[in-house]
Amino acid sequence: MNIIRIKQAVVALMLMLILSCCSSDENPLGADMVLAGGAIYTIDPANPWAEAVAIRDGKIVYVGDTAGANAFTTEKTQVVELNGRMLMPGMHDAHIHPIMGGLEILSCGLHELKTLQQYLEKIALCASEHPERPWIRGGGWSMAVFGPGALANKELLDSVVPDRPVYLASADGHSGWVNSRALALAGLDAGTANPVGGIIDRDANTGELIGSLQEQSAMDLVAGVIPMATDAEHDAALRYAVNMLSAYGITGIQDAWIRDEEELRTYQRLQEEGELNVRVVASLYWEPSKGLKQLDAMKILREQFSKDLFQVTTVKIMQDGVMENYTAVLTEPYLLEEETLGIPMLEPEILKEAVTAIDSAGFQVHFHAIGDGAIQQSLDAIEFALQSNGSNDNHHHISHLQLINPVDIRRFAELNVTANFQPLWAFPDEYITELTDPFIGHERSGWHYAIGSVLRAGGKVAFGSDWTVSSANPFEQIEVAITRADPLGDTDQVLLPQERISLEDALQAFTLNAAFVNHLEEQTGSIEVGKQADLALLDQNLFRVAPAAISDTKVLLTLFEGKVVYGHLDGL
Repeated sequence: MNIIRIKQAVVALMLMLILSCCSSDENPLGADMVLAGGAIYTIDPANPWAEAVAIRDGKIVYVGDTAGANAFTTEKTQVVELNGRMLMPGMHDAHIHPIMGGLEILSCGLHELKTLQQYLEKIALCASEHPERPWIRGGGWSMAVFGPGALANKELLDSVVPDRPVYLASADGHSGWVNSRALALAGLDAGTANPVGGIIDRDANTGELIGSLQEQSAMDLVAGVIPMATDAEHDAALRYAVNMLSAYGITGIQDAWIRDEEELRTYQRLQEEGELNVRVVASLYWEPSKGLKQLDAMKILREQFSKDLFQVTTVKIMQDGVMENYTAVLTEPYLLEEETLGIPMLEPEILKEAVTAIDSAGFQVHFHAIGDGAIQQSLDAIEFALQSNGSNDNHHHISHLQLINPVDIRRFAELNVTANFQPLWAFPDEYITELTDPFIGHERSGWHYAIGSVLRAGGKVAFGSDWTVSSANPFEQIEVAITRADPLGDTDQVLLPQERISLEDALQAFTLNAAFVNHLEEQTGSIEVGKQADLALLDQNLFRVAPAAISDTKVLLTLFEGKVVYGHLDGL
C-alpha cells in the first residue's frame, strides 16, 4: 500500500469514528453530491488520481477512494456512479473572444467553410435571408484562400451583394474583406492614407482599393461606420458562447479583447440573470493612440464592473499583427522585396512606459505577440516594469508566441511570464507551409510554437483557443500539443516534433496553469478539498487512448460550482 492509500485509509477511519455517534440526518460531513467509482485525474501532484469526490455548497469537501466517500453520504446526498469514466477539473481557456465570436457566428459565419465558392454562396444566402439588415457582417474566412498577403477582392463581394455594404473579418481577426458599397460609405478611396499600424491594400498599378484591410486600425475605418449591435444581439452572442464552453467542459476564460463598455454590460447582464456559468477575466483593449490617459478610465471600469464571477483586471496590448500579412514584428526582415520588419503597434520605448504604468496600477498585462521582435519587445517591457515597480503578483502573460527567438526562451521563467500558447496552430497547415515559411526562411521556420522548449527552460505554459480564430474544442488542442500533427488528418506532416509535450503537461496548461493566469489557482483548476467544484466528465480516459484519438473526446457532464450546466445525471 502506497503512502497516498495509507493516508486515505486513515482519513476514512477517522471519519467513521466521527460519524459513529451521529445519525444520518445529523451527519456534519454530509455532501450534496458524491461522484464515485471513477478515474479522477486531479492535477494535484500530491494525489494525482482518485476514485471519488464529495461536494457541498458548490465546493469540494473530499477527494479520495470510494470507501472514504461513504462517510459523506446521507439520505439527502445525490450519488453519481461514474462507472470508471474519467473525471477532471473544469478547463480554462486563457485567450478567447466570446462576444465577438458569437456575433460572427450568429450573423454571417464562414468558419466551417473551406473554399471561395462556399464563402460566396454563404454570403449571398445571408443577404437573401435577411433583407432587413442594412449591413451584411460576419467573418471567419481563411487568409489561405486568397494566397500570400490575403488580398481579398471587393469585386467578388460586389457580385453577390451589390446593393448593401458587406464587412467580413478574417478567421484570425487581422484582415477585413469589404465590398465597394462599404468602402464608399466609409469614405475610403485611392487617396486615403494608411492609418498608423494598418494597411489599406491597393492595386499595384492603379492604386485602386482592392477591398482588403490589414490590421485593426485599417479595419476600423469601415467597422467604425457599422451600426452597433443591439443589447439583445450582444446577449445572444455571449449566451451562445457560454453554452458552447460548457459543452466543452470549460469553466473559466479570459476574454482577450473587450472593445467597449457595452461588452462589459453584456457580461454584467448575464451574471445578474444567473446565466454566466463560467468565470471570466476581461482584457480591456489598450488603444495605442490614447496613450497613458486611458488608464484612469480603465481603473474606473475595473471598480464599476468587477463582481463575483466577472473581473475586469487585465489590459490587452496588441504589439504586432500576424505572419501571413507580414505585420508580425520580426528582428530580421521578411524575405520580401521591401524587406519589412512588420508593424509594431507601440514603439518599444512607448511600450515600456505603458506597461510600467499598467503594472503599477495593479493590472495584469495580456500581450498579443507573434513575431520574435514583438515577443522580445514585450519581454523587455515587462523586465523594465519589474525593475521600476518591483516584483508583484500581476501574472503577466504573452499570447500566441509563434516565433520565439531561442535567446528569449529562458526569459519566461526568469521574468515569471506565462507563455500563453494556442496549441491548435502547432501543425503544418497552409498558414505555415504556404503563407509563412517561404517568407521567413529555414532557420526561423524551426522556431514555430516552441511549447516544449519553454517548459524545458522552466517556464509556465497556459493554453487558450482564440476562438473563433480556431476551434474552442480543448481536446483538439491537447492532441496537437502532444502530436504536433493535424487533429483532423488532412495532412500527415508533423511540425517540429521536438516541441511535443506530455499529456500531463497539456492538461495542466488547460487547467491549473490557465487558472493561474486568471488569478484563480487557489479556487479552481484542480480537484482538491476547498476548491470550487468545477468538473468535467469525459466519455473516454485520455490516458488510455492513442494520442490521435484524443480529439474524439466528448464531454458527458460539466459541473460549475457543483451544479450541472451541461449534460444530464440520468443515464450516465
